Amino acid sequence: MKKVRENMGLRLLLTALFVALLSTAATAQGASVAFGTIAQDTSLPVEVSSDELAVDQQTGVAVFTGNVVIGQGDMRLSARRVEVVYSENADGIASMQATGGVTLVSGNDAAEAQRADYSIDDGTIVMRGNVLLAQGASALSADTMTIRLRDGTARMQGNVRTRLQTGGN
Repeated sequence: MKKVRENMGLRLLLTALFVALLSTAATAQGASVAFGTIAQDTSLPVEVSSDELAVDQQTGVAVFTGNVVIGQGDMRLSARRVEVVYSENADGIASMQATGGVTLVSGNDAAEAQRADYSIDDGTIVMRGNVLLAQGASALSADTMTIRLRDGTARMQGNVRTRLQTGGN
């Protein structure tokens, strides 16, 4: 009986490793994953808090620095610096660029990167530089992650690696 349990445990371990290797090999060029609990509504208002704010009326750019936290619906983004570019007709935000310890949280998913570029009109966030996505006990890393907020999906590209939690003891 003990030998059967050992063989079963070894088979489970080998199966989990095989699945992880297949996942890593299959996603070496890119991986599509779900991100967040629901699709983000980009028409919701954006709330920002920070230590400092500088606004340039001529260029339509606002720069938030120090402990920046941005919220839109259930999504939260934090960084050391965020540059907000207003649309040409000044009726809303066109884009945001976050740098320095960027963290994005939506539902139970959290992502970290060195930089994040958010295009409001496209409803996309592109995170670059040592991207780490945590989804429960599983994690993925890549050079770049593009999040489509309208449908709650993400695509990871460049040096994609996965760590899968199989649930076994």
